[in-house]
Amino acid sequence: MFKKTMSLLEAIRTALRSLAANKLRSALTMLGIIIGVAAVITLLAVGQGVESFVRAQFESIGTYVLFVIPGQLEEGLPSARNRSPHPLTMGDARALQDPIRAPSVQRVAPVLQKSARASYRKKEIIAQILGVTPDYFTIRNWPAVEGRLFTEEEVAGHTRVATIGTLVRDRLFRDIDPIGKTIRINNVPFKVIGVMEEKGGGGFGSEDLRVFVPITTAQTRLFRGRTYRGDYVVSAILVSAVSEEAMEDAAQEITQILRERHDIRYLDEDDFTVINQKDLINIFGDITRVLTIFLGAIAAISLIVGGIGIMNIMLVSVTERTREIGLRKAVGARRRDILLQFLIEAVILSLIGGFVGIMLGVAGAFLVSQFAGDFQARVTIEAVALATGFSAAVGLFFGIYPATRAARLHPIEALRYE
Repeated sequence: MFKKTMSLLEAIRTALRSLAANKLRSALTMLGIIIGVAAVITLLAVGQGVESFVRAQFESIGTYVLFVIPGQLEEGLPSARNRSPHPLTMGDARALQDPIRAPSVQRVAPVLQKSARASYRKKEIIAQILGVTPDYFTIRNWPAVEGRLFTEEEVAGHTRVATIGTLVRDRLFRDIDPIGKTIRINNVPFKVIGVMEEKGGGGFGSEDLRVFVPITTAQTRLFRGRTYRGDYVVSAILVSAVSEEAMEDAAQEITQILRERHDIRYLDEDDFTVINQKDLINIFGDITRVLTIFLGAIAAISLIVGGIGIMNIMLVSVTERTREIGLRKAVGARRRDILLQFLIEAVILSLIGGFVGIMLGVAGAFLVSQFAGDFQARVTIEAVALATGFSAAVGLFFGIYPATRAARLHPIEALRYE
């Protein structure tokens, strides 16, 4: 065992001396591996970052949330063909609050959302105006960082008060304290009572470019819209389940109640869609994982190209060192000793290149995070281990042929080689 260990150590020393004797050639040979490993690390870090970012965006919506929207979804978009003649209404929202029929539902928040002009003095912006109830902020886990949120009493009293997003504050007020100031939404005055916590970008633009008002005020003063029965229309309904395990039951309860209210027959399609937040996270998680694998596969092509470079250089090295191989065999070196020597050289080239590539990959991920705002690329141990293992495997695979060729040289012919 000791003899084998010594022969392995001697092979490593010989390989290092050989590589050191041709520093420039060794560095150029490693370049393909370095670029490949750096690309793998960086792109996998970006893919992991995208997955974490998407998950965080959906989780920031709230806890155990279901979304009820009008119409059926076709290929990810609301279908115009199936858009409901019975839109979602305040009556639907009240029906979902029935603890007897919907025991898995904890809170219900109807939402009326439209774009409108919001202005303060001479400054004007286009913002998303959301008419909501206080339960909306509870479901979204979204507090005010300045001032306060409006209350149920203010909703019942159709009060003209508003809480604004941070972008609305920055664009309309800049260095002015907005609390107590009056903004105009479609020329209707609203008193600013609070500023929401910063949320960042959402699926439909920045959530910080929003103004929240009592839903009753939005329905009567800003965006009038009723059904033929006189019920106020809403854009969507947010529902929170009592627990993560109860989300499926809550979705079924919502579906049953709304089908009855909308007079949908047994075999007819729903004229609404219930979207499960957990399902959304899983779907987008699967998409981002496929994206990560795709990015890693693209980067792995660079490693293969680098491996081909190693094979080419090792073949040149075998040709240059033919006499050396003959001498080693003449003094008793076995075929496997020659094979081991050249394989170790190829693997060492790959591992050194892989180590340098890891450093550059981590640096690349850091730079992506620095220039991407809220997005953070994530370098994982798995990605580093994968890149290191793959680079060693590439060196071993592409070093086999040159090493085998060297091991098969006949000592007499090798000694005669000029």
